[in-house]
Amino acid sequence: MPQTTDPKGQIRSVCVYCGSAGAVDQRYRAAAAELGHSLAAAGITMVFGGGHIGLMGVAADAALAGGGRVTGVIPAALRDRELAHGRVGELLVVETMHDRKRIMAERADAFAVLPGGIGTLDEFFEILTWRQLALHDKPIFLVDVAGYWQPLRALLDHIVAHNFAADLAPRLVEIVADVPALMAAFRRTIPASDTRSDLL
Repeated sequence: MPQTTDPKGQIRSVCVYCGSAGAVDQRYRAAAAELGHSLAAAGITMVFGGGHIGLMGVAADAALAGGGRVTGVIPAALRDRELAHGRVGELLVVETMHDRKRIMAERADAFAVLPGGIGTLDEFFEILTWRQLALHDKPIFLVDVAGYWQPLRALLDHIVAHNFAADLAPRLVEIVADVPALMAAFRRTIPASDTRSDLL
C-alpha cells in the first residue's frame, strides 16, 4: 500500500495508460484533458506511449498546453506509421512493445490507468503482475471515469473470490473515481525507493 506522505516525499512522474481510440465518450476525453492539465499544474512529468491519437494525444496535448513536461515512448514501427506525437519534450523511439512498457515503467513513480482498450488492459495487467511479484512497489491507480472500470473491478473481485489471488484492491491497486481523487492520492503518496530501478 502507498504510505502517507511526508514533506520530503512526492510523486515526480506518472506513467499514464489510456486508449488510442478517438471516437469515444466525451467524458473520457474530458478526463484525459483534465489529467494532462492537472499533472502540468502539479509539476509532475507525464510519461506515456508517445502517440498523438486518442486519449493519449488528448492528455499529452493538455499537459503541454499547461507547460508540463511530457515524455513519450514509442516503438519505431508505430513512429514509422506517423503515429508519434510531434511536440513532446522527449520522445524515445524503441524497438519493441516490451521495451516501450519497460522504459515507461522505469521512468515513472506511479501509474494511472484511464479508460482504454486491449492495449491499456495489457499494460495494466503487466504492471500489476510485476507489483504482485515484488519487481516494483510503485503505486497503481485505476481511474474509474464514469464507472468505465466497473467490469474490471468485478473481474478482480472474482479472481480473489476464487482464490487465484489475495486481495488486489487496495493492496496492489487503488481505485479512484476521477482525476481530482487521483491527484489527491498523489499528494498523500510517497514514491517507492526503487523509482529508477530496472524492471525486467
